[in-house]
Amino acid sequence: MSPLLTRLCVFCLACAIHIGGWAADEQLTLLVYGDSLSASYGIEEQQGWVTLLQRRLDDEIPEVKVINGSVSGETTTGGLARLPAMLASYEPELMILELGGNDGLRGLPVELMRENLAQMIELAVAAGTEVILTGIQIPPNYGPRYTVPFFETYADLAKEKSLPLIPFLIDGIPQRPELMQNDGIHPRAEAQFMILDNVWPILKPVLENLKES
Repeated sequence: MSPLLTRLCVFCLACAIHIGGWAADEQLTLLVYGDSLSASYGIEEQQGWVTLLQRRLDDEIPEVKVINGSVSGETTTGGLARLPAMLASYEPELMILELGGNDGLRGLPVELMRENLAQMIELAVAAGTEVILTGIQIPPNYGPRYTVPFFETYADLAKEKSLPLIPFLIDGIPQRPELMQNDGIHPRAEAQFMILDNVWPILKPVLENLKES
């Protein structure tokens, strides 16, 4: 067999392996892009739900590597400014977008948050990254005229952009004060497994679909 024909056969074999799906030794990068709820605020990093997620993935889908790009205090404006560099650096196949809580706590306009989230989604999709959107609720003392449209923004965006939605990242936790830190905003270490359990049913099918595609 000539050297040219040999190289052609090797190339075709490599293409066939790639087209065949997510190879066993191929790594998929998952970017968690959020704020203090995902940045282990007030607890040790190894206790946070993102670290717990990596451990579960190591057991169930070990090809997935988690990058935690979360920053405490981050707003959607700050997240939008940082995202292009994050996408370029890590080239994630999937991103969990968990931002907006600090916009709400600062009483920033809901429309600004929506526009920033939409732009981040568009940037990710343009880079070949699938997105899972995470909904956030803010304390009821902000009043229903603000809290209701704030919370509804996530479901509206998920529907508009055809995205999987985790309705409320810390669902079931704020109702139990013993699971919240003294600030009443951030879950304690004991509640991090509950956050993971809110994420996992939405995340797992997306990962399995990526693996088969």
